[in-house]
Amino acid sequence: MTEKHILTSEEISAIVDGLNPIDWRQMELLAKMPPGKRIYPSLQASSMIRAGLRTAFKRKFPQLSIPEINMKILDYLIFMDKNYEHA
Repeated sequence: MTEKHILTSEEISAIVDGLNPIDWRQMELLAKMPPGKRIYPSLQASSMIRAGLRTAFKRKFPQLSIPEINMKILDYLIFMDKNYEHA
């Protein structure tokens, strides 16, 4: 594991400059939602990603069953998390 170092303000500015602007309307909508429902947009996005992966894997591996496709998706997400620290 590599050692962590504290970012300088210039490094932070360079990272922030590369981000999309904040959607203040979206932030307001999320802030007005009850805490238990704030996770819904994230769950919906995750579901869309899995559906896209499922479609791609069905096209690439037409001979596999749905449970086998789901295992490939799980394997892919684990690989992404290990190698890129996110899925």
